[in-house]
Amino acid sequence: MGNLRKIKKDIDNSVFEIISDCFIFSGLHPDVKSSDVASIVQDAVNLRNDLISRVNNPEAKDDPVLVKKHFRSIKEDLSAGTDKLCKRLSSISAKKK
Repeated sequence: MGNLRKIKKDIDNSVFEIISDCFIFSGLHPDVKSSDVASIVQDAVNLRNDLISRVNNPEAKDDPVLVKKHFRSIKEDLSAGTDKLCKRLSSISAKKK
């Protein structure tokens, strides 16, 4: 299962990195519509809150197989979610050119 503290730190680090990239992009490109970047930041915060909630409330605490599967799905969702957010920021950047 791993250490819950480590999983939460991984979630925070990944999401905060995306938020940081959004703020840097907004600072470098003030002419880009800020609502597009703000929606990415909001979705990143929602992703973080959802994943942390799922970490804190595993579905079946008594069954180790289900708990392992639960945390594996959290890690997969973190990877997929951050990838999706990065692609959205990249698409905004591509429109800029």
